[in-house]
Amino acid sequence: MADNYYAGLDGGSTYLKAALLCGTRVVNTMVCNTGIDNNTSAKQLIGRLCEKEGIRDSDIKYIMATGYSRKIIDIADDDISEITAHAFGVRLTAPEGYRPGMIIDIGGQDSKIIYLDHQYTVKNFTMNDKCAAGTGKFMEVIAQILETTIDQVGPLSLESTAPCDINSTCVVFAQSEVISLIARKYDRKDILAGMHLSMAKRIIKMMKKSEKGGDILMTGGGALNIGIHKAFEEEMMRDVYVANHPQFNGAIGAALIASGRA
Repeated sequence: MADNYYAGLDGGSTYLKAALLCGTRVVNTMVCNTGIDNNTSAKQLIGRLCEKEGIRDSDIKYIMATGYSRKIIDIADDDISEITAHAFGVRLTAPEGYRPGMIIDIGGQDSKIIYLDHQYTVKNFTMNDKCAAGTGKFMEVIAQILETTIDQVGPLSLESTAPCDINSTCVVFAQSEVISLIARKYDRKDILAGMHLSMAKRIIKMMKKSEKGGDILMTGGGALNIGIHKAFEEEMMRDVYVANHPQFNGAIGAALIASGRA
């Protein structure tokens, strides 16, 4: 009997992510730039996944879309909200033995706090989608100003012994503040450490005090940044865990929902 495969597509503002499941096992994940033609990108991504695994398109029994562009991805059989997709995703991506009560999702253009009950059902959520501060795009802009790459901002910040105090909560003013710190000869590792603490504080302010229960799990591309992970732990004074495949949590959740629909 042939294996049944299910796919999830997460059409984010910056990247399009795809996850392929066989039953409830994550077989593979892939990512590409969102671009201006989501449909073509989605078809190519699914095609590449199939080629990599040596299967045909028809072996994928159901495709579920989520994310900003979920309504316009024609290759998908249906779509689901990001919040629901992320809640399902942690069932497969949470480290073994952990039961997340809160998801901190740092995406390219927004950051979300999702609160779950003990059955992974969404109880509540808050979202910052009005300002780039506290998002992956913010860190990309700061990395560019500091002449480094997004992959290096985390490791560099860990070398800091005196993080800069960055007060601006607006990305435009924060940029000016960073440029001013550079002019005053502050070390970029201290600026980056300050930026991470500033981001963590901004996102923590979004949290509802009454909902702080269970383990905390980071998802999204921002979770790959070891500097922001450390900043959350320092500010919250507790362990914060990073999901397996954090950037693909939404796509994995969408694929898991697809397996149920099929």
